[in-house]
Amino acid sequence: MNPGLYAIVDVDSLLRGSRPPLDFARRVLDAGALAALQLRAKSMGARDLLALAAALRPLCADAGVPFFLNDRPDVAWLAAADGVHLGQDDLPLALARRVAPGLQIGVSSHTPAEFAAALETDADYVAVGPVFATATKSDAAPVVGLATLRSLCAAAAGSGRAVVAIGGITLANAPEIRAAGARAGAVIGALLVDDGDVTATARALHRALS
Repeated sequence: MNPGLYAIVDVDSLLRGSRPPLDFARRVLDAGALAALQLRAKSMGARDLLALAAALRPLCADAGVPFFLNDRPDVAWLAAADGVHLGQDDLPLALARRVAPGLQIGVSSHTPAEFAAALETDADYVAVGPVFATATKSDAAPVVGLATLRSLCAAAAGSGRAVVAIGGITLANAPEIRAAGARAGAVIGALLVDDGDVTATARALHRALS
């Protein structure tokens, strides 16, 4: 994974503001070759999710941005995504590899113990968070903090695994994420600006996280 912005297109957040997810994703991708883009659609049915993922996949490919799907390795595989991101309560990684062979797989962690367990798997990257307080997820885990992020990045340094920080990342604190050793920063809320400002915001975040 290249350094920089791991942009998350959160469908539920966008639809609450009557914003078409595909149009929003296009604006994010106009920022350049980001570290990755993830489609997150917790409330969307499989049929609609597949249709949206299939439409987004070529846009990411044209932009040179790896495309990940949240939670659903089956839909990710059918949509020819580059990878899938799994939470702690999702399908176990070994089973996800059977469902979606050849896809990259990232996993979430919220504690040092979960992070250490993730490093024992063959996950392609491990996400850590929330680093800062976040209002995007109503069920967010307790804040991890920069000191813990720094120590976990150091622990992962010899593993060859990328560490992706997530949770409350803004343009103001993005340089601290990079300084802590994270390869990329995953962002939802800070990208939810006015349509005309999305591309510039994504570009600025990518630069700060790189």
